[in-house]
Amino acid sequence: MCGIAGFMSSKSRNSYTVVLERMAVAISHRGPDDSGVWFDEEAGVGLAHRRLAVLDLTSAGRQPMISPCGRFVLVYNGEIYNHIELRKELEEEGGHFEWQGHSDTETLLAALRHWGVEKALTRLNGMFSFALWDKVERKLFLARDRLGEKPLYYGRNGSKFLFGSELKSLTAHPDWQGDIDREALTLYMRHNYVPAPWSIYKGIRKLPAAHYVVIQEAGQEISEPKCYWNLRQIAEAGVANDKDVSVDFEEELDVLLRDAVLRRMAADVPLGAFLSGGIDSTTITAMMQDQSLRPVKTFSIGFHEKGYNEAVHAKAVAKHLGTDHTELYVTPEEARSVIPSLSSIWDEPFSDSSQIPTLLVCSLAKEHVTVCLSGDGGDELFCGYERYTQGYQMWEKLRLLPQPFRQLLGCLLHVVPIAPLEFLNAILPKHFQIPHLADRLPKLAAVIKERTVESYYHTLVSHWKDPAALVQGGVESDTLFNSAESLPKLEGLREIMMYLDSVTYLPDDILTKVDRASMAVSLEARVPFLDHRVVEFSWKVPMSLKFRDGQGKWLLRQVLYRYVPRDLIERPKMGFGVPIEQWLRGPLMDWAEALLDEKRLREESFFDPKPIRRMWHEHITGRRRWHYYLWDVLMFQTWLETQVG
Repeated sequence: MCGIAGFMSSKSRNSYTVVLERMAVAISHRGPDDSGVWFDEEAGVGLAHRRLAVLDLTSAGRQPMISPCGRFVLVYNGEIYNHIELRKELEEEGGHFEWQGHSDTETLLAALRHWGVEKALTRLNGMFSFALWDKVERKLFLARDRLGEKPLYYGRNGSKFLFGSELKSLTAHPDWQGDIDREALTLYMRHNYVPAPWSIYKGIRKLPAAHYVVIQEAGQEISEPKCYWNLRQIAEAGVANDKDVSVDFEEELDVLLRDAVLRRMAADVPLGAFLSGGIDSTTITAMMQDQSLRPVKTFSIGFHEKGYNEAVHAKAVAKHLGTDHTELYVTPEEARSVIPSLSSIWDEPFSDSSQIPTLLVCSLAKEHVTVCLSGDGGDELFCGYERYTQGYQMWEKLRLLPQPFRQLLGCLLHVVPIAPLEFLNAILPKHFQIPHLADRLPKLAAVIKERTVESYYHTLVSHWKDPAALVQGGVESDTLFNSAESLPKLEGLREIMMYLDSVTYLPDDILTKVDRASMAVSLEARVPFLDHRVVEFSWKVPMSLKFRDGQGKWLLRQVLYRYVPRDLIERPKMGFGVPIEQWLRGPLMDWAEALLDEKRLREESFFDPKPIRRMWHEHITGRRRWHYYLWDVLMFQTWLETQVG
C-alpha cells in the first residue's frame, strides 16, 4: 500500500525534483517505509511515490519503477492479488522477463507493457490506482480499481496538470490554486460526502471506479474517463439470467469467498482482521482462521454508551474462532479527541461520523499489524442494509396510493403542527407509539411525493433535502440518482438500491472512510467481499436467496453457519457509530456553537445561516434531532478552518 503523486507541465524547471519530494512528503503517512521521485525534463512529467512495504520488502519493489526497455515508468498504490498467476501467463505467452524480485509492482508493470493498459486492467484482481508514463507515445495513463478501493484525484490547476492519491499531495504543489466548488459543496450537503467525479476544488476530479484516463500535451489534453469493467452490464446480465435451481449457490459462495480471503492474506508483514462480531466481519475472520496455521489477530473497539457497543459480541466470536483478540474500550473523551484531526485526514468535507470509530480501530490494529482484512461490501452485495427492508416496504405501500393523493398528503404533512401529534403519540400504548415521530414525519412528507423509484431512493438516503437552497450560489448537478437512463434495467427496488449503493455510497463513503482512516496510521486495509469475482457472482444470486423471511443476507448467513453457531450472530444490526446526537447537546456544544456562529456563517458566505441556526436551537433544546444535518455543516466548517489556516 502506498501513495502516488505527480504532475505534467510545459514549463520545465530544475527544481521540480524538490517539488515532487514535497508532494510525496504530504502523503508520507501512506508510505512511511520508502520514497522516490522521477522527472522527465524534456516532457515536463514528474512522478512521486511513498511506499508501505507489504510484498517484497527489498529494493526490488521500489518506485517509481522503470521498465527494462526504458519506455514505461510506473507509480502504483495497492495490491494485485493474482500477480503470481499473471507472471505465469506472461511467461507462457512468450514474453522474456528477467524478474528482479517478487513484488506485484514489477508484475503490474510487465503486464501493462505486454498487454497494454486496457487489456491488462481487465486481468487484474486487486485494489489499485496507478500512473503510467509512456515515454514513446508521450501519454500519461491514470487508472483506478473496479470498485474504487483506492483513491485518485486529477485535473488542471493553473498551468499544471496534477494528480495524487489524496488532495493534500496536490495542494502541496507550490503553484496550487484552490477554489472551492460550490456545486460539489451542494452535493456534499445532500450525501455527506463529495461524490465522484467531483472534488471539493474546482477543476480537480476524482477518477471514477473501474475507469482510466489518458493525458497528453503537457496536461492540456485529458480524455474522458473510459470504463473497463461495467457494473451496470454485470447487474443487468446477472438479473436477466435464468436462475438454475440446481446450482448450489451456498457452496459456490463459500469456495469463492474463501479464495478471495486467502489471496488477501498474502503478505510479508504481520496480518490481522477487523472484527465487530457482525455477519460480514465474522465471515471474513472465520475464513481467515480456517485457512491459517496460527491464531489470527483480530481487533475491535468498544464504547461504554449503551447502543453503540459491539465489542462484547466480537469477543464472543473471537473466543469461538480461537483468534488472538485485542479489544479497546474507548472513553467518550478519547473518541472526541480525534475530531480535530478529521478534516486533515479526509482532505475534503466528509461527515460520516463512523469515521471516528473506524480511525480508532485502525490505530489499535496498527500497534500489532501492518495489514488488516475488513468486512466492508457485504451489505451492498447481499442485501444487508435496513433500508433494503424498511425503505422497500414503505415504497411498496406508497405506490399503491394515487399520485395526486400522495402529493396532497405530503403537503399536509409539511404543514401539520408537530406538537399535537407528539402528544397523541405519547398517550398511545407503548407498542403503538412511533419513536422520534417529529423526525420521521418530515422525512415521510419528503418521500411520499416522489414519483419514481430513483427519486424515492434519492430522497430516502439524502441528508439535506434541498441543499441548493442552503449553499449560497449552490447548484445541484445531476447524479446517477436522477439520471434514470444511466441506470441498469433491474427487476425491483431492492436491486436498484443495491446497485446505486455499490456505485455511489460504497466507493465515495464506505471505502473513502476505510482508506483514509487506515492510511492515516500507515495500515493497509483489504476487502475480500470486493473481489470482482464475488461481486459478479452476487448479481447472479436470486433475490430470494439474498432476502428471505424478512431478513437480508440469507445466503451469506448460510455460509457463515458453517463456521459459527447461529446464536452468536443472530441479533439486530448495529451501526458502527458514536453518540453525536448527545455530544452536540453536551461536551461538543461550545465547539459547535463557535463553528455555527451566525456572524461567522454570514462572513464566510457559503451557507444561509437561518436554517442552520434554527436546527441548532431545536437540537440543543431537545425539540428535534438534527445531528446528521448539523454534522454535515460542522465537518465542512472544520475543513474550511484547515484550508484558511
